[in-house]
Amino acid sequence: MGVTVREKVKGSGAWWVFVNHDGKRKSKLVGDKKAAKEAARKIEAALASGKFIVEDEAMPTFGELAKEWIALTVPATCKASTLKDYQRLLANHILRRFGSKPVDQITRLMIKDFLLQKGKSGLAGSTVRHMLNVISGVMTRAVEAGYIAHNPGQRMGRGVIRIKDRKADIEPLTTQELDHLLEVVRDRFPNAFPMILTLARTGMRLGEARGLEWGDIDFRGGFIMIRRGVSRERMETPKSGKGRRVDMSRQLAAVLLDLRARRKREALAKGWGKVPDRVFLSAEGKPVHDYHFRNRIWYKALEYAGLRRVRIHDLRHTFASLLIQNGESLAYVRDQLGHCSISLTVDTYGHLAPDGNRNAVDKLDNHSLTPSLFTHPAAPYTHPDPMQKGPAEANPL
Repeated sequence: MGVTVREKVKGSGAWWVFVNHDGKRKSKLVGDKKAAKEAARKIEAALASGKFIVEDEAMPTFGELAKEWIALTVPATCKASTLKDYQRLLANHILRRFGSKPVDQITRLMIKDFLLQKGKSGLAGSTVRHMLNVISGVMTRAVEAGYIAHNPGQRMGRGVIRIKDRKADIEPLTTQELDHLLEVVRDRFPNAFPMILTLARTGMRLGEARGLEWGDIDFRGGFIMIRRGVSRERMETPKSGKGRRVDMSRQLAAVLLDLRARRKREALAKGWGKVPDRVFLSAEGKPVHDYHFRNRIWYKALEYAGLRRVRIHDLRHTFASLLIQNGESLAYVRDQLGHCSISLTVDTYGHLAPDGNRNAVDKLDNHSLTPSLFTHPAAPYTHPDPMQKGPAEANPL
C-alpha cells in the first residue's frame, strides 16, 4: 500500500495524489500541496480500514500524451518553426507506429528499431534525430506523470546518433569559383549582389541575412550584430538562441554603405517616409522571400556562371573553408559562425585545416642547452624528407 503526493510537472503548482494498492494504481488532481496532503491522509486511513477501493487506472497511449506534450511543453520551450516540425513528424511518422500503444508497453528496442528503419529508408540523419527528440519528449512527460519509471527514449546509443545525413557532405566553392560567381551576380542580378556578398563574407545563414536591419550594422566598428533570423516568414532568434557579432570586411562595408545611400534615394523618390528597417529587399521593396531568392536568383546565377548546383547554405561553408585555408583558427571560425561549441566546428571543418608544420616541434627546444649534445658538427640535424629514399642503415633499430 502506498499513497504519495507530488506535482506531475515540477513548479506547476498542481498537486496530485497517487495511490498504489494491491497492484492497482490511481491518481487524482487535488489542488495545492496542503489540500493534497490532507486528501492523502484521509485515503491512507480509508485504505487501512478497508473503506477505500482502488480501481485500475487506464494507462494512456503515446498519442494521448503526445497531444498534451505538443500543446503544453513544446510551445513553452521551442520556437514556432520547431513546433511545426514536431507536429509534422508526429503526424507523418511517429503516431503511425506508436500512437495507439500504451506508454508502459513501449520499449527501448522498439524505439531504436523504428529510428534505424527510418534512417535506412533514406531520411536525413537530422530528421531521424528530431524524431528521437519528439519520442523522448513525450516519454519524459509519461515519467513526470508517474506512468512509467524510466524514459526508454534516452541514451539510444551510437547506432542512432550516427545515422548519416544525406546532405552531410559540404560543397564549398573555391576562391576562383566564388569570385566568378560574385561577378556574375553583380552583372546579372545587381539588386541581389549586396545580399549574396554579405552571405559570402560573413557566413550568415540565409534567414539571418533576411532578418538583418540597418541598426545591426556598425560601420565605424566594422562589424555586424546578428540578433534575429527569418524562418518560414516568422521572425525568430538565431539558431543558437542568442545573438553574435561577425566581422565586416572593408569591401562589404563599402557595398552596404552604397546600398544604404540608394535606399535613402528610393525612400525619397517613392514617398516611403523613411528608409525601411530591413537591409535587403526585393526589387518591389518587399522583404526577400526565401523560395524566390533560391530559385529565381541563386540557382539562376550558378547556371549563368557555369558552376555546379550547390545550396545557398554552401556559401556559409565556403566562408568557413576559405578562412581556414587562409590560416585562421578554428576558434575564430566558430565565433564567426556562431557554433555552440568548438567540437561542432572541428567535426564540420577540421579536415580542411592545413597539415601541421613538421618544424613546429623545434620551437619547443630549449636553446640554452649545449647544442653538441644533440647535433654532430659535421652533420647538423634536419627533418628527413619522407619522399626521398636513402640507403638502408647498417644496424636499424
